[in-house]
Amino acid sequence: MTTSTSGNPHGSRMDGRPDSPPESLLPPERETGAAKGPGGPDRSEGPGLAPSTGAATPRPSKAFVRNHPAHFIAFGGGAGLSPVAPGTAGTLAAFPLFWVFNYVLDPVKFFLLINVMFVAGIWACSVTGKTLGSHDHGGMVWDEITAFLLVLFLTPNNLIWQAFAFLLFRLFDIIKPPPIGYYDKKLRGGFGVMFDDLLAAFLTLLCLAAWKAFAI
Repeated sequence: MTTSTSGNPHGSRMDGRPDSPPESLLPPERETGAAKGPGGPDRSEGPGLAPSTGAATPRPSKAFVRNHPAHFIAFGGGAGLSPVAPGTAGTLAAFPLFWVFNYVLDPVKFFLLINVMFVAGIWACSVTGKTLGSHDHGGMVWDEITAFLLVLFLTPNNLIWQAFAFLLFRLFDIIKPPPIGYYDKKLRGGFGVMFDDLLAAFLTLLCLAAWKAFAI
């Protein structure tokens, strides 16, 4: 005896279970093809943005840095992609730039170049921060490069002085004593990213000036 299924729109078998789930019952991920992480839809979309497993911001890649001039500048040409201490990597990247610029440029042109780099950094960090959804992403190291380049420009061209300048600058940039911490929280956007490192450079130069005045 054959059982008719004409009255069942889903084509039920004799055991009462449908042969296949109707499209209306498919999970949203299978209907749209979108993959969701623990925190909802994956926001890591766009060229060079690696998927982040539940992270607040995507993880940029080399392709992301090359995708836009602002990304390239903000990430210091790729120095900010360092998996360990990108801020330190960016600060170290200022050394070869200083050696080159100090050799080919006179002091006036060198100082003007640092000013241009600061203005360019405001634009680059603003654009890149918006793309990443984080106004001060850890990989954006142009602020460290520019600020420490200013420190090297105003510090005696001596490895001992430069080494102490490096240590002081990283200390101030990491612990953010007043007023650095205040402006780091208060100012947003590209200017905020660049300005707090400029303050770290100022405190570094202040300590070096005091050392030169009283210890030597």
